[in-house]
Amino acid sequence: MSDPWLTIIGITEDGPDGLPDASRRALERAQVVFGGARHLALAGVGARGREWPVPFDLAPLLALRGRRVAALVSGDPFWCGAGGSIATALEPHEWRALPAPGVLSLAAARLGWRLEETVTLGLHAAPLTRLRPHLARGCRIIATLRDGEAPAALAAWLVGQGAGAARLTVLERLGGPSERVRTTHADAFSLTCAAPVAVAIDGAELPRGFGLARVPGRADHLFTDDGQITKSPLRALTLAALAPRAGEVLWDIGGGSGSIAVEWALAGGRAVTIEPRADRIARIRANLDDFGVAHRVTALHGAAPKALPPDTPDAVFVGGGASQALLAALWHRLPQGARLVANAVTLETEALLARWHTAKGGRLLRIDIAEAAPLGRMRGWTPARPIVQWSVTCASPE
Repeated sequence: MSDPWLTIIGITEDGPDGLPDASRRALERAQVVFGGARHLALAGVGARGREWPVPFDLAPLLALRGRRVAALVSGDPFWCGAGGSIATALEPHEWRALPAPGVLSLAAARLGWRLEETVTLGLHAAPLTRLRPHLARGCRIIATLRDGEAPAALAAWLVGQGAGAARLTVLERLGGPSERVRTTHADAFSLTCAAPVAVAIDGAELPRGFGLARVPGRADHLFTDDGQITKSPLRALTLAALAPRAGEVLWDIGGGSGSIAVEWALAGGRAVTIEPRADRIARIRANLDDFGVAHRVTALHGAAPKALPPDTPDAVFVGGGASQALLAALWHRLPQGARLVANAVTLETEALLARWHTAKGGRLLRIDIAEAAPLGRMRGWTPARPIVQWSVTCASPE
């Protein structure tokens, strides 16, 4: 890395004046400078400047291997910037990065917020629903937005979510001579804003109990469904058996409403949900969008085992359609350490799971749940159908 051909330079709104000496020297030495139109203008690179293609493409940059090139990005190149894409396409010795204070650091410095206790999101290229898992009483969120119209759209979305009391701080053109910081509430928003812009959301004034619970078994009414949904108490037990961990992949077979995949994604994992009915695929996708996890879950229209993805998962849930053929196909595919959980409601599927439990081990549970309901002028227990659940961790091949 003593003399890489590419230098990735973080630049802020004060242009070259705010660059450290190393960044300024690299910019001066560069034969070609890539960047957005605003960055190129801020840096004053003149004829050396080349704008990034739209849609974004690294090919023009990579074609200049061997020349001395600089790439300008906003602040920290590796927080929602081009740095990650560039580094992935190059060998380590080909590039170096010289970051500047990013929008997160600048925003936290204006607000006095601890970044390690703040949720940070790049919403300049993502839907506002990504906020939903993080919105709660007392939350602190800093999010970048796409343009000057986006803060008003965010405020309207928050009002629609019942979060009109959220306190919004709009931070425009941070770090430059045109910097502006203003505060209002979502339900009183009337500001005219200019890009680049970020918004800080303070949930201290949201009502008690607002927001999604942080554990599985979230209320059934939060999901769009046609009655084919793993009910809240059973969903909590099922997720506990699946034991999600951040970054792990789940296959959710017989998706129904997608509630299991949604809860898995909210726990930090990724999922593929497989559902044979097209109308239910549409409902699954609506739930993924509503919960802000569409980027973490893929909904496949098809029937297992034929529709199973080519890779391998960390866990599998069979919520419907369990058969000897499906379980055999899964057992053949699953790697050592993968978890398999299957729920049965019919006697035939119970018998199937009992046979597999005898052969492969694991844990077999019968789950009986009843809920209090009116019974004349009094109350009584209304039982749900009993569920048999088999859970097992795959051992090494025999």
